[in-house]
This record gives sequence, structure tokens and C-alpha cells, in this order.
Amino acid sequence: MVILKSKHEIEAIRKACQVVAECHRTIAPLIQPGITTNEIERIFEGIILKHGAKPYTKGYKGYPYATCASVNDVIAHGFPSDKPLEEGDIVTIDTVAELDGWLGDSAWSYAVGNISPTAEKLMRVTKECLDLGIAQAQPGNRLGDVTSAIQRHAESNGFGVVRDLLAHGIGRDLHEEPNYMHVGKPGKGLRIKEGMVFTIEPMITEGTYYMTIDADDWTARTLDRKLAAQYEHTIAITAEGPQILTAQ
Repeated sequence: MVILKSKHEIEAIRKACQVVAECHRTIAPLIQPGITTNEIERIFEGIILKHGAKPYTKGYKGYPYATCASVNDVIAHGFPSDKPLEEGDIVTIDTVAELDGWLGDSAWSYAVGNISPTAEKLMRVTKECLDLGIAQAQPGNRLGDVTSAIQRHAESNGFGVVRDLLAHGIGRDLHEEPNYMHVGKPGKGLRIKEGMVFTIEPMITEGTYYMTIDADDWTARTLDRKLAAQYEHTIAITAEGPQILTAQ
């Protein structure tokens, strides 16, 4: 069942989302060769706690960190580590903050120094997929309008769209309905209604969209070990259209 939120509830979710947005604003200029994802982890957790919020990701289903740090061929759920990031890497940092019982969720991909033309194109197209999906998240449209816009743009640029990891509704719980893939057909799927709050978070791959899971039971990698990128916002559907609650 999709839980529709009131304007008051959406504003409460926005506060949690803005804690996450501050994390990303803070870290963006600091990501450069030599920084470790454990350092990023500590910065994010510090910002979340400073606002009286909780790092919801830490402890969720046993996940041990406040952030997911996914480097190069890691699609999602990578563990932070003490390995320094290197020139040419791309890294996706994902976190969820809980404030007053409400959740905010956003992931962002970052270039580490100078990156290859392929990596640059992948990041650009992935961000464009996010923007195109949000533009279709209008009341009265269907989820297929969102997902097909993402799929068309990614595949027309020669990239893959991950199927096995889903976007989701969000509020007091992290994975509310709807849970959905970023592929589909226009005019199909759940009707988008005012009061819905959900993530749009395309995970786009340089090669195949198939993936594997590491022995840690979390880290998801591309099957062909080519690059992956992800951009994610939490959005609310209003009478005027989608509002980006995690806007940076």
C-alpha cells in the first residue's frame, strides 16, 4: 500500500532530507585523490549527529556503516575503507538520515581528480537520467513514464540500467511502496498521486546491467567489472509537480 503524506509530513521529511543534502554539499569539494571513504564516512556521520539526527543506514539489516561508498565497478552498498581514492576513480556516496522519525535518502556520484571520457559521459548521462525521471513524476502520470524516460536515455547512450536494485517509497520506513525498477513503458504502472514521497535513483552501467554480490553479502558489482554511477533524490509529489526534498 502506498502511504500518501500530508503537507506537514512532507515538510518533516524535507528536514531529514536537508541533513543528507548538507552532507553532500560538504563533501563535494573534499573529494580528491588521497581521501579515503572512511574519512567521508566520518564526515557524514558527524554532520548527521550534529543536527540531532541518526545515521539510519548504520545498523539497517546489519549494515555496519553510516554511508555506502561505491567505487568504480561497485554499483551500490560498498563498504567504506581506508584505501585512498585514486586519480580517475568515480565514487558514489549514499546515506540515509533519520530526524524525528522521518527519513531522507540521497546518493551522489563524484569524480576523483581527472577521469576518463567514458567515466565522464557515464556520470553525465546518469545525472540526466535522474533529471528526466523527476520531470516525468507529475501527478496523473504513471511510474512507467518515469522509468521509461530513464531507460530510453541510458540505453540510447549505450549504457545499461540496473534491474536488481530498486527505488522506493520513503517516510517513516526506508522501503515503503512503491518499490520499482528504473525500466518500463510509458503509460504503464502505478498512477502518480499528490502526497506520494519516493526516491528516483537510476543506477547506470558502462556495460552489462547484470551484477554480482561480494562475500560480505552487501557490495553489488557490475558482472563485467565495468563502471557504474548513481544519482538519487527523494522527491514529493505536489499539486504543482515534483519537489526535490534532497536538493543540494
